Amino acid sequence: MVTFDLHRLRLLRELAERGTLGAVATALGYSPSAVSQQLGVLEREAGARLLEKAGRGVRLTDAGRLLAQHARLLLAAAEAAASDLAALGEEVRGTVRAGGLQSAARRLLVPAAARTMAEHPRVRLEVSELELEQALPGLRTGTVDLVISDEYDGHPRPRPAGLRFAPLLEEPSKLVLPAAHPLAQRGGPVPLGALREEAWVTSAEGTGHHAMVVGTCRALGGYEPDVRHRAGDAEIQFELVRTTGAVALLPALTLPAADATLAVRDVAGAVLGRRLVAVTRDVPTTPALSAFLAAIQAQIHRLGGRGVAPRS
Repeated sequence: MVTFDLHRLRLLRELAERGTLGAVATALGYSPSAVSQQLGVLEREAGARLLEKAGRGVRLTDAGRLLAQHARLLLAAAEAAASDLAALGEEVRGTVRAGGLQSAARRLLVPAAARTMAEHPRVRLEVSELELEQALPGLRTGTVDLVISDEYDGHPRPRPAGLRFAPLLEEPSKLVLPAAHPLAQRGGPVPLGALREEAWVTSAEGTGHHAMVVGTCRALGGYEPDVRHRAGDAEIQFELVRTTGAVALLPALTLPAADATLAVRDVAGAVLGRRLVAVTRDVPTTPALSAFLAAIQAQIHRLGGRGVAPRS
């Protein structure tokens, strides 16, 4: 009877998901040669050729793809067994690898990590700044447990199979203007049509934020915004508003505390929003992840947001 090593099966599953030995090595902290060596051992265990040359890289053979499918089932069963055993213990323990976009990492993940570590000292937390697109391979293979992502009104994200998208927080989007801007001086909501001639700052083209700003200006203002500046860091966007006179449309969670150089205003005649979602694999939640999700919910309520409890 053939006996398979779960570690080597994990490498095969990672290769099926990520596509290259280099990507597997980077994700798991190995060298490409070490990954290749371990997959060679797995081939000998299986008694079949699992990889074949494809240009400068490799690809899975039919046998490799078949074994990768079984590896997903075996590894899922092993993870479920570990989760069930952890749930039997009185003390919550385990590792949670979490990521999120910048504002969520700063305002939700970091405070929740501190709370979880204080309440459950046997839980190991690993927090990274990650966009959902970066995290998808890790989510699918289990090297990432949780990602907080965002969706803007009118721009829903795709829902890949095998993942769970649980709403966490709904927040309004606000216009950010230089404090000296004439429209800021008036106070009250600002009509988007009045910003037709302004320079705008958004996140990079192709992001949900960029699409939201452009789509909102088209729909509510009837014009194509002059997007001159692009930055994924909200602090850079604020600095561009302060120093260049640009305007921005940003979610409330990204906004700084009271800042005399900036004016924050509602959009006249519309309620614009963003939803934060917790993305996990669609499998039973471990006690450690449940504790961390509870700490995130507590942080949302501390901030005064409208949270939605994730399913277990």
